Amino acid sequence: MKRALITGITGQDGSYLAELLLGKGYEVHGLIRRSSTFNTSRIDHLYVDPHDPDARLFLHYGDLSDGARLVTLLSQIAPDEVYNLGAQSHVRVSFDEPEHTGNTTGMGSIRLLEAVRLAGIDCRFYQASSSEMFGATPPPQNEDTPFYPRSPYGAAKVYSYWVTKNYREAYGLFAVNGILFNHESPRRGETFVTRKITRAVARIQAGLEQHLFMGNLDAVRDWGYAPEYVEGMWRMLQADEPDDYVLATGEKCSVREFLTAAFEHAGLDWEKYVRFDERYLRPTEVDSLIGDASKAEANLGWKAIVHAPELARIMVDADVEALRHEGKPWIDEPKHINWSV
Repeated sequence: MKRALITGITGQDGSYLAELLLGKGYEVHGLIRRSSTFNTSRIDHLYVDPHDPDARLFLHYGDLSDGARLVTLLSQIAPDEVYNLGAQSHVRVSFDEPEHTGNTTGMGSIRLLEAVRLAGIDCRFYQASSSEMFGATPPPQNEDTPFYPRSPYGAAKVYSYWVTKNYREAYGLFAVNGILFNHESPRRGETFVTRKITRAVARIQAGLEQHLFMGNLDAVRDWGYAPEYVEGMWRMLQADEPDDYVLATGEKCSVREFLTAAFEHAGLDWEKYVRFDERYLRPTEVDSLIGDASKAEANLGWKAIVHAPELARIMVDADVEALRHEGKPWIDEPKHINWSV
């Protein structure tokens, strides 16, 4: 039985990756921060009491800011694969908390790499890199595109990218960077733009809200479906040689186009409900991110299937269902729910 350690297991990607690995027969260990409240809602359906002889998911308190704890955990767990998904991952928030973002998103990566080295374990290491590293560099962006980050988050991810590459070359670690373009799902946090939109659509149609406040509607992104992207992460660590890969759909979609698809799916005209709020603008904007994942398709056999319009429908339907389960008033039945992808 293979054993994996996931930092950021309680996040969107971490929960889908845990599902994937458990389905492949792995024993999965997750790093969670100590808190006075539970924040494990995305993985509660996977959890089995560790006293159960069939349990294969285990959670450990720890933090990417605590290098000594990381060494201890890696020595105890001795994973075959390490997936570093933990970070302060909100780009707009990184302007408000630049030091915290640098400490977790940037320095956290080298602490984990150094912990792997000091623990002396033979494992494969995945670093969650980001399309935000490209920033102002014109699209399409691939593995050879120069980085030009436009946020503290993007700059911290560039640091993590290079230290991962350095540890691969300096110490012979099987360490890879997955440069993932925007990937969303019903599990995306409510402050991220796609989920903010689809949640608002559900609540506006239900009569619970009247307006959605937005910032820049002209930003162009390459939006895919998160469960497909965690499959790509896993494939990178199954390759014969370590390398860095872009994962993306290759299709562009503006925030305005995503808005339109989400509202139209609920039978609404977005222009009647959306209001501008300059607080949601970034000090430096990233205009367009569109990925070229041809290398991943050629070497890993990975290709995105779900694109932005279908993604918007999936997420709206899920937020509609979430409201119904909360016992909120509802007007129309869901038009389309597709969990088969």
